[in-house]
Amino acid sequence: MLDNQLSRVFDTPNKKAFICFLTAGDPSADCTVEYILEMERAGADLVEIGIPFSDPTAEGVVIQDANIRALKNGMTTDGVFEIVGRVREKSRIPLAFMTYANPVFHYGYERFFTKCERLGVDAVIIPDMPYEEKQEMEGPANAHNVAVISMIAPTSEDRIRAIASEAKGFLYVVSSLGVTGVRSEISTDLGAIVESIRRATDVPCAIGFGISTPEQAKKMAAVSDGAIVGSAIVKLIARYGEQAGPEIYRYVKCMKDAVAACGL
Repeated sequence: MLDNQLSRVFDTPNKKAFICFLTAGDPSADCTVEYILEMERAGADLVEIGIPFSDPTAEGVVIQDANIRALKNGMTTDGVFEIVGRVREKSRIPLAFMTYANPVFHYGYERFFTKCERLGVDAVIIPDMPYEEKQEMEGPANAHNVAVISMIAPTSEDRIRAIASEAKGFLYVVSSLGVTGVRSEISTDLGAIVESIRRATDVPCAIGFGISTPEQAKKMAAVSDGAIVGSAIVKLIARYGEQAGPEIYRYVKCMKDAVAACGL
């Protein structure tokens, strides 16, 4: 059993969590720190911090462009850890890294997860790491009290029980096939997927990929334990740049209010 801040994300009966994403270093390290604190102030329960990578295969064009901007600005994995350190000077909000297997492998598992533990990074999400190959990373992660978040996609039906039964922290349910990005409609039968998860585990599950409106967030939270939003926030950052703080606050508060209403 891991003992970290993730327990706060779903810490009361019927609570519906709102989980946010942004790319570290877009448009700057200072802005990333500011925007994470604005998300917390607006009610976010967990913030996913994307570590910029040159080949983000699970991402749509919005987050791909954010990765390019951050890398051009000189953001590195060490720079992302520095951002977390600055956030931790002011906040204990639960944090997760969204990254890929290659950057963690090349940084070194022990070195990476030692820093995560020291700075209070509670989880990692690795979209290109198959369930069957997670043990190599999960061992050192667990040793440093970091949860490796499992993802369940619409195509995972035959493997849901196996994935869910070993899950830690929460399960990331992918709403739609394809890459991240805003979608006008989400037609996957997510209720059936969540029911299958419930039969296998009591670990909470949150739905992400494509959610952008309060109506979508409320619908997703109604059938799960929370909603995850990334591209819509990254679009705000792309549009407003260093002045995005107030826009992020307003958007996150609106989305959190919609999600929270499902738990009343």
